[in-house]
Amino acid sequence: MVIDRRAIPADARESVWAAADGHAIRRIDWPGGTPLRGSILFLPGRGDFYEKYLETLEEWHRAGWRVTAADWRGQAGSGRLGNDAVTGHIEDFAIWIDDLTALWSAWVETTPGPHVLAAHSMGGHLVLRALAEGRITPDAVVLSAPMTGIAGPPLPLGLLHKVAQTMCRIGDPMRQAWKWSEKPGELPTGRATLLTHDPDRYADEQWWRDHRPELVMGPASWRWVEQAYASWIGLERPGALEAVEVPVLIVSTVADKLVSHPANLRAAARLPRAEIMALGEEAAHEVLREADAVRNPIMARIEAFLAQVAPPVSQDA
Repeated sequence: MVIDRRAIPADARESVWAAADGHAIRRIDWPGGTPLRGSILFLPGRGDFYEKYLETLEEWHRAGWRVTAADWRGQAGSGRLGNDAVTGHIEDFAIWIDDLTALWSAWVETTPGPHVLAAHSMGGHLVLRALAEGRITPDAVVLSAPMTGIAGPPLPLGLLHKVAQTMCRIGDPMRQAWKWSEKPGELPTGRATLLTHDPDRYADEQWWRDHRPELVMGPASWRWVEQAYASWIGLERPGALEAVEVPVLIVSTVADKLVSHPANLRAAARLPRAEIMALGEEAAHEVLREADAVRNPIMARIEAFLAQVAPPVSQDA
């Protein structure tokens, strides 16, 4: 059955969840299928919104999963934390870890197991950090091009962090860390090649931005950059990822121009129960929004992974 990527599915319900401090977090929920497979919570990347992943979320729902997705605080329909409506800002990544911990706890109490956490890019980084800190205990984790490092000059992480700290000191930490010169709401020229080889799926993002202007986001702030480096340093500490006992599937591509594929390979090697699906030039950063020839095997690998590490709970149990 064809999935309309530009419409909220009939079975899905959009709502708002209140974080511990009352901040409104936008979410979307699908009921469980028949037979019930379990529950998946999905979290997108930096500047992302769950509308971009409706196809994947709906596919999981049709496979029997009870599905939830949510924005990160300060992104998409969950408000802004900076000086304007387009800069992605956060004072401390720990704020997002606290939000994830609270959402996970409340979600697990109201959904059937097994409980799976899936995330893309920055969302994958935050999930790994929450796992390393022992804040969440999912039955399995699926990470799409997780941000375990950035694709860029191979400079020491400590040096990059010091540069970002300096940039925060010499100017407003909320100012944009890189240039955004396109028209308001319009995606930058050349960006498509960084994300997917599928022009139709890429065009879905602009369609949603046109129809829901509150989803538009541009560059991150310098404080976000500084916090990203600080958080990466934390994950690089000996024993951090090695202590994670949860099964983790990492889907990463050598052609990723945004996050570091070598860093993802290193992370997979450090995680005791990790599997890596390493892709080649056929896949760009947004692997779940790739062309069918690339995406279909990814979805099949995720299904096989979950069947092995998070099998259905017996209906007779």
